[in-house]
Amino acid sequence: MYLEEIKNKLGEILGVAALDFVYPPQIEMGELSLPLFALAKSRGLNPVNLAQELSQKLNNDINLKQYIIEVRAVGPYLNFYLQTESLLAGVINDIQVNGNNFGQQDNGSNNGVMVEYSNANTHKEYHIGHLRNLFYGDSVTKILNFCNYHAIPVSYINDFGIHVAKTLWAFQKGQNKFHYQELSKSVQDKGYLLGQCYADANRELTESPEKKDEIVAIMKEIESRNGVNYKLWEDTRAWSIAYFDAIYKHFNIQFEHIFYESEVIDDGLRLVQEFLNKGIFKKSQGAIIADLEKYDLGVLPIVRSDGTALYPVADLALAKKKFNDYKIEESIYVVDIRQGLYFKQLAKIFELAGEKTRISHLGYDFVALKSGMMSSRSGNVITYNQVWEEAYARAEKEVASRHEDWTEIQIKETANSLAIAALKFEMLKVSADKVITFDIDEALRFEGYTAAYLQYSGARLASILRKGASNVKKADLSLLSHVKEKSLAVFLERFADSVLKAGEQKDPAVISRYLFELAQQFNDYYHEVPVLKAEANLVLARLALLQAIQQVFKNGFSLLGINYLEEM
Repeated sequence: MYLEEIKNKLGEILGVAALDFVYPPQIEMGELSLPLFALAKSRGLNPVNLAQELSQKLNNDINLKQYIIEVRAVGPYLNFYLQTESLLAGVINDIQVNGNNFGQQDNGSNNGVMVEYSNANTHKEYHIGHLRNLFYGDSVTKILNFCNYHAIPVSYINDFGIHVAKTLWAFQKGQNKFHYQELSKSVQDKGYLLGQCYADANRELTESPEKKDEIVAIMKEIESRNGVNYKLWEDTRAWSIAYFDAIYKHFNIQFEHIFYESEVIDDGLRLVQEFLNKGIFKKSQGAIIADLEKYDLGVLPIVRSDGTALYPVADLALAKKKFNDYKIEESIYVVDIRQGLYFKQLAKIFELAGEKTRISHLGYDFVALKSGMMSSRSGNVITYNQVWEEAYARAEKEVASRHEDWTEIQIKETANSLAIAALKFEMLKVSADKVITFDIDEALRFEGYTAAYLQYSGARLASILRKGASNVKKADLSLLSHVKEKSLAVFLERFADSVLKAGEQKDPAVISRYLFELAQQFNDYYHEVPVLKAEANLVLARLALLQAIQQVFKNGFSLLGINYLEEM
């Protein structure tokens, strides 16, 4: 990176790290700045006096003249004004050479990490809260790989819990209901049907808790892997899996492997017995628990008093399987913040067992509706089907109104990309530690902090490039002299910093904010500077800058899993 080279050169001269440099809030204050508080303290000097001393020294350094016009002391800061020609040429050439790899980082050192997300339950609806998990996990995986981690995306499906027994209980009780029969036709409808059954079961059990014994009996039959309920479990499980697969395919999300609770539960039960023998677990009133009170981690139930397994049984076996089979250094769980204590408990259990398993919980907050929080138990959810149908219908209407001359296929393909981008961006533009109050009207706006605004900016950029010359590598970049061109060059270089920060924080919102600001800067430049209405050589130089912006857009979009649209 061009600016990284300059930071490293200055760092060697001043005895500071490249990371110590910051970017001034306005281009009028220079392109780079160095706070001198720490350096002055280490030398026992006043930072303001040190700034004056160093500015004189650097301004007299002949070797820096090819990079830097001037170094100014501004209070306890050094502000650096870079040579416009070398800056623009350096940045644009850097992007041209690296292309799709521009912005890549090496801080991951090819370390193997497994990112587990989209841990949906079979026999329940897939709702908008699941979409936040799905998009967040996918983007984090992409960002980690861009930072040179070997990030392995996997999903773990709970297909064997007590929720399954509840759903099958309600399903059999309601088989004669007309809406149950009607909804069991397509993959999407079957997935929705199972969610309705689960909500029905919870409502009825709230009114008649004595029927819980019927649920336990079904669960035990499923766990025995024999009988009518086990066969029904197999059939309905296949419905859910097909439903999930269709969703993943639609959003172009791929997993290297999908684990299922039913596949590891037996290994988990053997591990429970092993931990009992070691005294890590103990029996309590007929149940099996992990008493972690002395570590301030409470008590974790492992097996119920009726003998049915709780979800830690499978989680323990799966965690061990990950490290044994994939030789990873870290297992990252993308699960909502309510499970923070649980993952600390899992980590402590493995520590007590002497197992070397590095477990990290990547928590995220809720997705709320305007009416309040969602709950699969009550049925107060926006299902995947509902949100997708609404998003696509609105996007299709918008595209059709803008392009009366387009074919139906063009309209549908563009509307599909717009709707997918809208949903993903709404889930990724908000940092994981914040609640999302989902508003479909906001998600599909074509202005403001939305995916449509970003995609429209990209399409406008593509349109300008189509009208101009193609061989921009022959452009004379020394002709670029507008202040906004210099500002854009600096901001393009900052993409690498955003990637590094996003990777370290595992936060796609960093990339989202960067792309929004880049779109704003491009649109300001486009409105102020006549890109195509200038002398031919200057037009070519400006097109080279726009092509560099386009490449950074594409790289950033790919980290969010969003399509770059050439037209819309």
